[in-house]
Amino acid sequence: MDAIVLLREDHKTVERLFKQFEKTDDEDTTERRRIADEVIEELTVHAWIEEQYFYPAAREAAPDTKDHVLESVEEHHAVVWMLSELRTMDASDERFKAKMTVLMEQVRHHVEEEEQDWFPDVRKAMGRNRLVDLGMQLEEAKGQAPRDPLKVPSAASG
Repeated sequence: MDAIVLLREDHKTVERLFKQFEKTDDEDTTERRRIADEVIEELTVHAWIEEQYFYPAAREAAPDTKDHVLESVEEHHAVVWMLSELRTMDASDERFKAKMTVLMEQVRHHVEEEEQDWFPDVRKAMGRNRLVDLGMQLEEAKGQAPRDPLKVPSAASG
């Protein structure tokens, strides 16, 4: 699977989780916690593989994407910070749903920018074979990626 297809699949997985969260009732804190924990793990792994492998490769292949990459890294930093807060927040806290809602808005914005604004440029610049090779790297890196947002270097460095 090529790298962009893999990243889009991750985006779809997270969007499915967001929709599940949005369908929960305020009393269903156990289900909200379960979904939030899954979102935390998925987004932590995703942000890490993008920053460690995809973004450097994209910048090298398509130097014009530099500003997009830098903005994406900053968006990741904000998202990972929220993930670290959600990780320790009680799902019955009155701010839990609000924090998840803000997270969902930020992630949806980030995904839209990646998929529409610069993935096409990266695809053109890298070509199929390089994207397939990079996709294999990303898949392998998922096994080594941190699951805890506090273990992500960009979050830890503030």
